[in-house]
Amino acid sequence: QVQLVESGGGLVQAGGSLRLSCVVSGRTFIFSSYAMAWFRQAPGKEREFLASIRSSAGITYYADSVKGRSTISRDNAKNTVYLQMNSLKPEDTAVYYCAVGRVLAGDSADAYHAWGQGTQVTVSS
Repeated sequence: QVQLVESGGGLVQAGGSLRLSCVVSGRTFIFSSYAMAWFRQAPGKEREFLASIRSSAGITYYADSVKGRSTISRDNAKNTVYLQMNSLKPEDTAVYYCAVGRVLAGDSADAYHAWGQGTQVTVSS
């Protein structure tokens, strides 16, 4: 059983920044063998892909909604993936989830097999 724990969410003003973290653990889980991604979901809306990072080469992908103001990174030694978000907007308000996928997982939620419980991000003004 793979477990993911997100942290770093909270209440911020528009234009502010947050860094989200996700620590992954599991008895037989090899963090470096999997792709990681961040999604978000606002109440009553579909889960939205934000960014992903492959297991090797540091290859990253971003949704247009966050491209240029967000950075996904990973530290395989710490089994942790990060999402740095800058220039936050009220429309960024949502629950943010990290997810584990196969090495070539893309932007579809179906490609990810383990999810965290989420961390709330609320952007005011």
